[in-house]
Amino acid sequence: MSLQELVSNYGYLAISVGTFLEGETILILGGLAAHRGFLQLPWVVVCAFLGAFSGNQLYFHIGRHKGEKLLAKRPAWQAKSAKVFAMAEKHQVWLILGFSFIYGVRTVTPFLLGVAGVSPLRFFLLSILGTLAWATVVANVGYFFGYALEAVLGNVKQYELLIFGVFAGVGILIWLIRHLRHH
Repeated sequence: MSLQELVSNYGYLAISVGTFLEGETILILGGLAAHRGFLQLPWVVVCAFLGAFSGNQLYFHIGRHKGEKLLAKRPAWQAKSAKVFAMAEKHQVWLILGFSFIYGVRTVTPFLLGVAGVSPLRFFLLSILGTLAWATVVANVGYFFGYALEAVLGNVKQYELLIFGVFAGVGILIWLIRHLRHH
C-alpha cells in the first residue's frame, strides 16, 4: 500500500483520533496531506474539530464530576492547577477560547475548567468557537507548510515518505516524553 493510499484511506480517522488525544502534529500532517492532494482541507478541519471538541467535552466532564477526587490524590497537580484556576477566575472567556493554542495544556485545561465549576453550557459554546478556530489555523499551517517545502525542496514527491515519517516520529516522541513525565 502506498503512502497516498494509506493517508487517503485512514487519514481522516487518524486526524480525529489524534486530535481527540492531543493533536497539533497530526493536524499539521493532515494539512500537509491536503496540500499534497491526499485529503481535502475542509474535511481535515472538520475531523480535527470533531476529535478535539469531543476530547474537550470528555475531559471537562471528567473534571466536573471526578476532578476534585483526582486532584486530592495528586498534590503535585494541585500547585499547577492553581494557575489555571486563577486564570479562569480573571479571564474565563479568553481561556476557554484560547487554551487549544497553548501547546501542552489542551487536554489538561478542560479538565481543570470542569473542576473550577465553569458552566457546562458556557464551556460547550465557547469551546465550539475556540476549537473551530484552532482546527482551522493549525490545518492551514500544515497546508501552507507544503508550499514552503516545495519552495525549498522543489519536487516534494520524492521526499513525501521521509517528511511524513519525520513529522510522525517527532509527534510520537513528543507524546512519549509527555506521557513518561506524567507517570
